[in-house]
Amino acid sequence: MTQQQLNRRNFLNSLGITVGAAAATSVPAIAPAVAQVARSPKGNIPSTPLKFGHMTFLTGPAAVLGDPSLKGHILAAEEINAQGGILGKRKIETITADENAGTDANVKELRRMKLSEKIDMFTGVISSGNTPALGPVAEELGLLTIFVDGCTDFLWDKAVPNPKFTFRITNIQSADGVTCAVAAAQTWPTAKKIAHIHPDYSYGRNAFDHFMIAYKKMVPGAEVVSEGWPKLGTTDFTAHITKTISSNPDLIMSSVWGGDYVALYKQALRYGMFNNAKFASTIAFGVAPHAIGKDHPEGVIAGVHSNYYFTFPPGNRWPANKTFVEKYFKRWIEYPNFQSDGAYHTLHMYRTAVEKANGLVGGWPDEEAIISQLEGMYFETAAGYLYIRPDNHQGYKDAVTGFSKNVAEYPFQILDPGRMITIPIRNITAPPNWPKPGTSHNDPTSTYNWIKETWPQEVA
Repeated sequence: MTQQQLNRRNFLNSLGITVGAAAATSVPAIAPAVAQVARSPKGNIPSTPLKFGHMTFLTGPAAVLGDPSLKGHILAAEEINAQGGILGKRKIETITADENAGTDANVKELRRMKLSEKIDMFTGVISSGNTPALGPVAEELGLLTIFVDGCTDFLWDKAVPNPKFTFRITNIQSADGVTCAVAAAQTWPTAKKIAHIHPDYSYGRNAFDHFMIAYKKMVPGAEVVSEGWPKLGTTDFTAHITKTISSNPDLIMSSVWGGDYVALYKQALRYGMFNNAKFASTIAFGVAPHAIGKDHPEGVIAGVHSNYYFTFPPGNRWPANKTFVEKYFKRWIEYPNFQSDGAYHTLHMYRTAVEKANGLVGGWPDEEAIISQLEGMYFETAAGYLYIRPDNHQGYKDAVTGFSKNVAEYPFQILDPGRMITIPIRNITAPPNWPKPGTSHNDPTSTYNWIKETWPQEVA
């Protein structure tokens, strides 16, 4: 065994990667607070409903992510309301908006929800193209907001560098590309010719950048042999597929998502795109699980936005997941995706923050008191422990991806629960106070610069 091989192995080990079911219950660096026994609220609690605005894709190809988001939100609201509402008195009423209307319309709708509908809280949002526009408006309006997704690093790096009212619970986008790169480098370390197919907007550009900066560190000599940049909502991927095949790649990497990805993989099967190259995706299996057919290629890295997949952890290794999947299936007769998990736990996290704030100040707590409890919160979710970093209001949890597999138990293809890859999130994202773009560097994100400056130059 050469020294180069040892270097690669040692570096991958240093990232704390776990493969298989043993990754099910990783322990956070700081233990979460012990759960508190439910108690009667302090002071007078108004009985007026709490109005929530929930924006997600209700139509179009992205609805295979957006519909599960709304279903997760509704499930949590129903559970809370069945107990009398938050603090036993304030039931949740939800106003929905279709994110498919476009960024400008979404900004106008957010303003309308707050100023005309008088919403108390705003949640949801799928696209990375929308949160940087909505975040500053939420801050301007003083509207407490928890984004379920819209994961772009740009939200905190530039659009809202000092958030007060805005939070986000999905893993930050840079972790998505890096997780995919780490999984691919570990699985196929000899793949050096990389072809890319990405949606032509911020999410795709970010996925390309972070995959390549990380992958080149682990696989020296890796090079890009083809780039395809389809527009969101593309229905015909023929030109991108044939261009990719003609570049004769070792590995094809993609961040095409939602209904677009379903169209891409089905068309690619007809052209044999998966026959002679490996395939890795950041978010292929992020859709509603039943949207993926049995015809999907097996053994590919089929990411879930580094967040959550319903078969993992398996069995009763993490009871929060088992319980959530059972409740979701009973309500909707389908299985949840990472958007379902995020939207569902957003409401329960908010409820917990309100309860803690009430215990401190009495009565119905104001936004300042609720925010103080959200900052630094550790919260148990179906995906594991979620930590809200106080400095940037970003949610962090261990990143996860896996391999596609057909099994008899489901009428659709799933991620193999015995081969899931988990990476501690702190090992693949920039630490607090790392310089942001436009300060001491002009790299795409803080994490990109952190990887460039701190990861070994060669770990082959």
